[in-house]
Amino acid sequence: MSITAAMVKELRERTGSGMMECKKALVETNGDMEKAIENMRKSGLAKADKKSGRTAAEGTVGIKTSDDGKTAAMVDVNCETDFVAKGDDFTRFVNDIATILLTNDVENIEQLADLKLPSGETVDEARRALIAKLGENITIRRFVKYVAEGGVGSYLHGSKIGVIVELAKADDALGKDIAMHVAAINPAHVSEKDVPQQMIDKEKEIFSAQALESGKPAEIVEKMITGRIKKFLAEITLEGQPFVKDDKTTVGNLLKSQDNTVIRFTRFEVGEGIEKKEEDFAAEVMAQVKG
Repeated sequence: MSITAAMVKELRERTGSGMMECKKALVETNGDMEKAIENMRKSGLAKADKKSGRTAAEGTVGIKTSDDGKTAAMVDVNCETDFVAKGDDFTRFVNDIATILLTNDVENIEQLADLKLPSGETVDEARRALIAKLGENITIRRFVKYVAEGGVGSYLHGSKIGVIVELAKADDALGKDIAMHVAAINPAHVSEKDVPQQMIDKEKEIFSAQALESGKPAEIVEKMITGRIKKFLAEITLEGQPFVKDDKTTVGNLLKSQDNTVIRFTRFEVGEGIEKKEEDFAAEVMAQVKG
């Protein structure tokens, strides 16, 4: 059977695959469109499995909030290169996941993978199809969903850093400002009461050793330690940090002035904690040339 350009075009539109790949699939099935699609899906799953061991440290953070401002969902989806991360197919996939998270309650990645997207595919089916199309390993690394009694705020810095914040009282502007601060300064905890005592004791031990070496009297040493601990807690807590948009006030004082409090926050940064493999592209090209 003769494979026409129109047949190749239709298969491309239905699968999103390359022209040569579509033509090959149609030739192999003697023009049977449905069989070609089935074979390409099977091939795509095989490709996805082969790429699953490759490091995916680039990607995109997606955030969606409900119309009533009480629910927010954030997801971190990884790929191998920034080029793919910026593509329409990848960003659409990330946004679709964030959207379905708003209306579904799941506890882990496995449950998320089984959710249905607007296309009718499950999240994992869509992920594998995207791997086959884009040629890179794609993983859903993590997600979080807040359902607040008060309100939620969010901020997305480009596509690489995302933050969602839960406030005791709904306030869109304040929520965005606090989320922006968290994105920029990256506090470890909301307030001093959230800092583990073990962490404080460890820092006190270090500061004590440093202060004693000064040879100052015990009462002076104690004051030095107290001051250092106070400064340490201010540096790592959201409420203690100078507000990023006005360093003359702390975030804690800003919240007090608005009669509000932060219940919790989550910050995702693409690639954090992932060890990236250093690539020698010149050597890789030469190896391919010699091969």
